[in-house]
Amino acid sequence: MNYWPLTGIAVVIVGFALKRNPVLVVIAAGVTSGLAAGMGIGDLLALIGDSFVSNRALLLFVLTLPAIGLLERYGLRERAQAWIASFRKLSLARLLIAYLGARQLLSMLGMIDLAGHAQTVRPLVAPMSEAAARNDGIALDDNARERVHALAAATDNVGRFFGEDVFLAFGAVLLIQGFYARNGIELDPLSIALWALPTAIAAFVIHAVRILWVQRDLERTRAKTSGGEATDAAP
Repeated sequence: MNYWPLTGIAVVIVGFALKRNPVLVVIAAGVTSGLAAGMGIGDLLALIGDSFVSNRALLLFVLTLPAIGLLERYGLRERAQAWIASFRKLSLARLLIAYLGARQLLSMLGMIDLAGHAQTVRPLVAPMSEAAARNDGIALDDNARERVHALAAATDNVGRFFGEDVFLAFGAVLLIQGFYARNGIELDPLSIALWALPTAIAAFVIHAVRILWVQRDLERTRAKTSGGEATDAAP
């Protein structure tokens, strides 16, 4: 067994830990693993090219970027914030938990690309989350704003990742079915998807608790900051 091709995993870990460009990190990891496996430069470039061509449909989301940019230029983010701010009782946790549930349900029905970072998180969910946090009385400095944005992005990731596995025609489900079929075990896609359902429910509960914890932490930070300012102002 040749374990040297696994060095690509180390490249991914180091690259992400150093916060390098994800595309460059993944390409570097692929080249490292290919060379460690004894592939020639020509074969490696051919493999990368074939992989890009066969998965080019994944780049269709780029077509949405000009439309999203135009909407943002004309105040989409500001209108989204103003709309959420009008719901005084809508907290950060309630907004993101509702989005998490909707994202999971849509992914379970196969509507995976209906939402996403480019389509919904940046132009809508992130500014809505800021407005909802202000409804909770949280003062958003740069650090708090980044935490809110990261939480909104993580919510989209969790909702999609653990919801799409329940969709019968999802590639991973068919991959699992094919793997077992090659080893003499016949499974239908429905049974595989149903086995993914408990994991999806657990992921929803765990991330919902995490959202609540982040909101409480932001509120505690605000209370400490307010208390410190009051103490400084007292003398």
